[in-house]
Amino acid sequence: MSSFNTDIAIIGGGGAGLRAAIAAAEENPELSVLLISKVYPVRSHTVSAEGGIAGVMSEDDSHEKHCFDTIRGSDYLADQDAVEFFVNEAPKEIIQLEHWGCPWSREENGDVAVRAFGGMSTKRTVYAADKTGFYMLHSLFERSLKYPNIKRLDEYFVTKLVTDFDSTGGETNNEKRAEAMPSEKHTEAENISAKTPRVIGCIAMNLQTGELVSISAKTTILATGGAGKVYSFTTNALIKTGDGMALAYKAGAELKDMEFVQFHPTGLPRTGILITEGARGEGGYLLNNLGERFMERYLPNKMELGPRDIISRSIMSEIKAGRGFSGPYGEYVHLDIRHLGEEKINEKLPLVREMSLDFAGVDPINEPIPVMPVVHYSMGGVATNVNAKSSLKGLFAAGETACVSINGANRLGSNSLAECLVFGARAGLECAKECKSSKLIHVSARELADEENRIAELLQRTGSKTVATVKTKLQEIMQKHAGIERDHEGLVIGLNQILSLKRELKNIELGDKAKLFNTELTGYLELENMFVIAEAILRSALDRKESRGSHTRSDFTERNDEEFLHHTHVLQDQKATMSLSRKPVTITKWKPQPRVY
Repeated sequence: MSSFNTDIAIIGGGGAGLRAAIAAAEENPELSVLLISKVYPVRSHTVSAEGGIAGVMSEDDSHEKHCFDTIRGSDYLADQDAVEFFVNEAPKEIIQLEHWGCPWSREENGDVAVRAFGGMSTKRTVYAADKTGFYMLHSLFERSLKYPNIKRLDEYFVTKLVTDFDSTGGETNNEKRAEAMPSEKHTEAENISAKTPRVIGCIAMNLQTGELVSISAKTTILATGGAGKVYSFTTNALIKTGDGMALAYKAGAELKDMEFVQFHPTGLPRTGILITEGARGEGGYLLNNLGERFMERYLPNKMELGPRDIISRSIMSEIKAGRGFSGPYGEYVHLDIRHLGEEKINEKLPLVREMSLDFAGVDPINEPIPVMPVVHYSMGGVATNVNAKSSLKGLFAAGETACVSINGANRLGSNSLAECLVFGARAGLECAKECKSSKLIHVSARELADEENRIAELLQRTGSKTVATVKTKLQEIMQKHAGIERDHEGLVIGLNQILSLKRELKNIELGDKAKLFNTELTGYLELENMFVIAEAILRSALDRKESRGSHTRSDFTERNDEEFLHHTHVLQDQKATMSLSRKPVTITKWKPQPRVY
């Protein structure tokens, strides 16, 4: 088939995408829901989340506490109305997921177990050993099989979002787009309306055959995850190349707070594989080469359970002071869980032990684990409101690809899995409602032909560069100039190098000309998306002349609420260049104050 029609198209099959599909299918069984994923859904990156999911589940906790912890952790850049909605909904989603078969770990009395996580004022993180994402994703996938109105396109890569324009008399067919654009015969009101874009579907490549298909949809949800692969050292899977964010940007949607990139304190040297925060939540220590629990120097009241941005900076301070360890893959510190004992490690942290043995060659029962800060999470993404709506009509986003923002300048660990469920469900419900009044506009044959011609040109192009060499250079630039600590000079150098390197896209020749599972072609299309993300991060970081959360400027070391208590929005202007604007942070009742623990 070269075309599909659906009420709701969901791009991304991980936690947020599956939750959106289920919510829409339950809201209206008559709706058609199409789930499009470039990998099989159970191989989505949600599967690798380890430590747990946040929600108010214990008697000594409260919604007020969870809200404040999240807002303080965000360095007061989170939108507080979104945080309040999120905190209220998260426990419902945790309970719902248990009803769908997710095997949460238990206390001896049978209650759902909770563990401590960084930046939280009480034990709030529900978990399933240290394989939480695995169990969540499989529970969601199995639940989705119940609904006959959910169809899947597995191993389809979306290359483009297709937009049309709303007019005062209703939607126009995008084959007549030129007629819908402003002209001298239109009134001013008609011109404004004619310029309003609406997402009407997408073009996707069947990775098994190389065939392009058009997908027409009344509403579209982006749930493609983050963009950690724009860096060379990351916990993120190969698939996390910022596709959804870039697709939205190129279609005309706004991105938000792209400068905020979270470094997780404990990644394994060389591989970047995550050692879950749950290891510290269960009582693990961070040690320098003097055997000191060095967090006493930085956060004596929280120690290893501080927010990720502060602990990552603390580790780098220890290394700079010469108190780190040195190995063939860089400098690091130790994470010590030996004192927990073999029984507890095997019960609550079995994956930590397995990965330490397999990828670091150490058994944490007997020796400490080498760890170093590693790129982990994108706080920024497609700008959405609390109902998951983007700035483009017909386009929604949820999970890490979206920015509501509940995370602000720094996400607290275990909030992300809850975010996938809460806003995935919200996106599905809102799309189901919008479908009642939306008309299906068919993606035109011309749109499909144009994209087929573009892909054919890529396969025929000659040049001296390869996808691998350009991608590696991009990642090295970002790692060097947009890392844990930044300054004006480095960011300018990084931006200029990225813009110069982007021109090399035209000199890339694909060695694989076949259509069947052409991973080199897919890699090229992902690389195009990565350049959008890299530029957005660097431009936004340059514009924010302060230090806040994960964004640390060595030339502007203090937080500056007078000038920078705002969100950074990124938009492609009419000249196809990247422009920035500032929008206010929503403050409800937690006024910004010094971020102390």
